[in-house]
Amino acid sequence: MEYTDLPGAPMLPYNARGRQSGSIVMRAIDSHFHWYPRSVFEELCARTGYPRAVPTASGGYTVMPREGVSRVDQWDEWFDLEAQLAHMDSTGRHFGVVCTLGPFGAYFSEVSAAHGLAAAQMWNEEMAGAQARYPGRVWASGVVPLQDTKMAVDELERMIGKLGLMGVNVPSSIGPKGHIDEARLEPFYERVEQLGVPIFLHPTDIAFDEILAGYDGALFNSLGRVIEVSVAAYRLVLSGIMERHPDLKVFMSHTGGALPYQAGRMDKNSKAAKLPKLPSTYLRRMYTDTVSPHAMGMKFAIDFYGVDHVLYGDDYPCWNPETALGIFDELDLSQDDRHKILYGNARRVFKLRDPAPAATGERSPAVNLEIT
Repeated sequence: MEYTDLPGAPMLPYNARGRQSGSIVMRAIDSHFHWYPRSVFEELCARTGYPRAVPTASGGYTVMPREGVSRVDQWDEWFDLEAQLAHMDSTGRHFGVVCTLGPFGAYFSEVSAAHGLAAAQMWNEEMAGAQARYPGRVWASGVVPLQDTKMAVDELERMIGKLGLMGVNVPSSIGPKGHIDEARLEPFYERVEQLGVPIFLHPTDIAFDEILAGYDGALFNSLGRVIEVSVAAYRLVLSGIMERHPDLKVFMSHTGGALPYQAGRMDKNSKAAKLPKLPSTYLRRMYTDTVSPHAMGMKFAIDFYGVDHVLYGDDYPCWNPETALGIFDELDLSQDDRHKILYGNARRVFKLRDPAPAATGERSPAVNLEIT
């Protein structure tokens, strides 16, 4: 089997480790990649009241959305997109990336609606700027303030229709007590479905504080985030949102969290939801990534969701492409399946597009395969 990764690229066979033979570097797309624009955090640092932020010694920020609440989850590597792209390319593959939000996604929906909207608009414009600087190399998703449904829908329309972003991030919770399956959010999910863009569902840092405290974050980082995102995704199932919106694309981070492993238990114990289909039917409609530091975890996600619903991701800079690709290479996959997961599925599911060819008929240099 032979492939061409881009229109007009040479047809070269893949070798045993999934790289193309010859002098052309194989393309890959990282579907779980985090870049944060400093401008949003610097604006918070300039504030005297809440919400506000202060810089940290590691090059990140401690964010305080309200009095008595503070969180920090970044360091300097999160903020330099050029250096991040260079790191990705050091793997020997020509990487495209899909910028998603990560834990900070909770912030926009836990402050006042007015501030959440202003911060979301600033964030979205920075994301659109990154797409413009790296056409065909960087694609970005946006954020909306979910504490106000109309504001959320309006900003969704703007960021997709005017700014050209390719998806929307949804946190695991709305503020300290709100849930993403609230009935008032039905118009939001309906419009996302109509636009045909994916929802990126990622855990935040504001749930399960009491039972996950201690051990210098080990309990929360290893289990807490997985539990949190699993509960949020399953709310979309039990609420009937997945049933009422059959074309809704939900991209769930971290190989689906606990959902694939516990799907049988959910089928057995969720009859009270009175869904017309088994819960696992809706779960398998979702998409996920390969973010598991464990070949067995990656394989189980592929077996559960199906190869057409799994996209390569490495959670950079929380993880790294070198280790993620090494574990991915341990899987006994066909060349066709490797190509789907590393590249083709992202192009298809997210409807990723390259910029239009130049007037001369030549392809833009930004989308050419790199030559070694």
